[in-house]
Amino acid sequence: MTISFIRTLLLYIVIIVAVRLMGKRQISELQTSELVVTLLISDIAAIPMQDTGQPLVSGFIPIAVLVMCEIVISALMLKSTKFRRIICGRPVIVINDGKVDQKEMRRLRMSTEDLSEQLRQENVFSIGDVAYAIIETNGKMSVIKKPDKEQPTAGMLGVALPDTGIETVVISDGVISDFSLQLCNKTHDWLDGVLRGKNIKAEDVFIMTANRKGDFNIIKKDEQK
Repeated sequence: MTISFIRTLLLYIVIIVAVRLMGKRQISELQTSELVVTLLISDIAAIPMQDTGQPLVSGFIPIAVLVMCEIVISALMLKSTKFRRIICGRPVIVINDGKVDQKEMRRLRMSTEDLSEQLRQENVFSIGDVAYAIIETNGKMSVIKKPDKEQPTAGMLGVALPDTGIETVVISDGVISDFSLQLCNKTHDWLDGVLRGKNIKAEDVFIMTANRKGDFNIIKKDEQK
């Protein structure tokens, strides 16, 4: 039992390191090669995890080889557009200038229900509002609405909005983030002053956000009964 626990823990750490080495994009949006590597790593790791008779090295080495292959392929895709197109394919336009391209939809084996579902996920509820819809290489859809269907922006209306910078979480569950304070150009002295003004301690804060302008929002922890 103890051996199985230790082996599983070691493989868990190895997989985390492997995914981190492959980059942050691996975590969010998988390209074809990344999906293949992820599936292979999960299958390879499961073998020594379940079979304690298998040496751990039999899992570590293939995982290391796959990670190295993915890093090399990613570097080659950065260098060569043709190589990237071979591995990942190319974006496909399924709605072009307001017209649904039925040929491309058939090639993608994409039904009208699939098209409507992906449009709804982009907050578009009428095909007639769409000028262009593009299926990206990772399978997600990018949508450009017709000009008269777009919501007006501050620039269109000629309204100048103040730049407050990024809003960051400076306190999370009572823990102060130095990195977040740096992002919004704030210091610990500023934070202490705000907390004193609100008569609250950092450990009593569930979440606190702030921006460069100095705007902040504080949510206290619920009282434990």
